[in-house]
Amino acid sequence: MAAEERDPHSDPLRNEPSEHPVLASTAASKASDRKDLVDVLNDLVACCKDGEHGFKYCAEHAQREDLRAAFMQCALDCTRGAQELNDEIQSLGGEVRDSGSALGAVHRGWVSVKLALSTHDDKVLLSEAERGEDDASNRYRKALEKPLPVSIRSLVERQLHAVQRHHDQMKVLRQQISIAR
Repeated sequence: MAAEERDPHSDPLRNEPSEHPVLASTAASKASDRKDLVDVLNDLVACCKDGEHGFKYCAEHAQREDLRAAFMQCALDCTRGAQELNDEIQSLGGEVRDSGSALGAVHRGWVSVKLALSTHDDKVLLSEAERGEDDASNRYRKALEKPLPVSIRSLVERQLHAVQRHHDQMKVLRQQISIAR
């Protein structure tokens, strides 16, 4: 091949085409961005799983039927949220992690201890559920600080609003119990 016919993007030592350096760095950047995005989404899946397990735990230990139903509805919302996030992870080609966090397990253990010391008080369950949703809200806000594609940002914002609704619901129920006493 004459010098003027040589591919400007070929490797002169191997006489084979190589990837353009700018394109190579863009591809690496996209892969890194995708991995970062999958990590953010997996953290939110763990957050949803923590909520699901926590609300189910509260439902199992609540004395009032209306509280059991409220806790189970919140657990179901968390299950759905995790599935939506997992769908996004799969569409990005990422690996789905379908478990909660160690911190969530510690929190549930703390709730168990507090319940043992308080004779299964519904107010304790509501306070701890409210605290759990505070943590979830912080994790969602942290995720929203990251550069997210518009569709995923919309999903995360919608789920953050659900977390805030759960928090507010737990707070109102806890206040009602306090007033009734």
